[in-house]
Amino acid sequence: MPTLLRNRFCAVTIPGLPLQLGSTGEPVADLHRRLSAAGFGAVTDDRRSFCEVTEASVAAFQVDRKLEDDGIVNEATWSALVEAGYQLGDRRLYHRSPMMRGDDVADLQLQLGSLGFDAGWVDGIFGPDTAAALIDFQRNAGLAVDGIAGVDTFRSLRRLGAKSARSTTIASLREFEKLSNHDGLRGRRIAVGEEEGLAPLVHALCRLLRTKGAEVLELHNPDPIVQAQAANEFDAEMFLGLTIVEDEGCSAHYFSTTGFESSGGRRLAEALAEALPPLLNNSIGKTEGRRDPLLRGTRMPAVECRIGPPALVVQRMSELSTMMLQAIETWIVEPFTDG
Repeated sequence: MPTLLRNRFCAVTIPGLPLQLGSTGEPVADLHRRLSAAGFGAVTDDRRSFCEVTEASVAAFQVDRKLEDDGIVNEATWSALVEAGYQLGDRRLYHRSPMMRGDDVADLQLQLGSLGFDAGWVDGIFGPDTAAALIDFQRNAGLAVDGIAGVDTFRSLRRLGAKSARSTTIASLREFEKLSNHDGLRGRRIAVGEEEGLAPLVHALCRLLRTKGAEVLELHNPDPIVQAQAANEFDAEMFLGLTIVEDEGCSAHYFSTTGFESSGGRRLAEALAEALPPLLNNSIGKTEGRRDPLLRGTRMPAVECRIGPPALVVQRMSELSTMMLQAIETWIVEPFTDG
């Protein structure tokens, strides 16, 4: 059955997904072509068969793109492969519906941000923030102000980018500024979500957050893209997504991509990974920068926290919600780390 891929307010039908060991046919041949173009070509005799060599190449690409490295081509991995095929200058870029996506968009955002134009997060999605930053850049650079990144815009970006010594994007500075202007939980807008099985824990945590004066949005939806959009519409200052897994312990993921990471998200992930493992029969938590759809789609510091095993999570739900609250309070006091 074709997979329906939600492309940020639109839907695209992609036949044949997921692709994995044993898959065959033209979709696999297309996969091999895209892997080769992205620099992860699989040397195999039959380009129409998904073999162990293909799986290893897919996993290597997933690691490079900060995705789940399971060697299975799902919607997120296929989308990343398509986007990897675009380099800055290959096509004109502009705001449209559905929004343009690609490595070229991410490169444009990174270059605009490094020059001091706020294109938002480097997520590779050409949205309103990127359009506004592009127009501002064109106006300042003496170009035609049409909101379309074409030959002249690319030439000016290369020329001015070579002169720029800024290593931090304006989006990172905006994040720092926003998180540094608050004191305590009172008045904070916080979204907490779960995909399945953790509704009682989300309820407990949200109840504690409200007693501290926070404005809280609870999200119970199996679709991470729907959760991200709801958090954005709520104008949340922080998002915490909870997922239950079979493994003991805690792993906390934050948004990171080439040339950009959410510093606030990384610090929150560190606080959670330090606080929760002792309750889950594990002394050390893991943090990792990722580019999963939930983290990529949110416009605020966000963490996807994976905890397990299920029986222990249920048994220690009250303690977990209390420690999560403490981790969030620790993060509010110090939302960034040096470096």
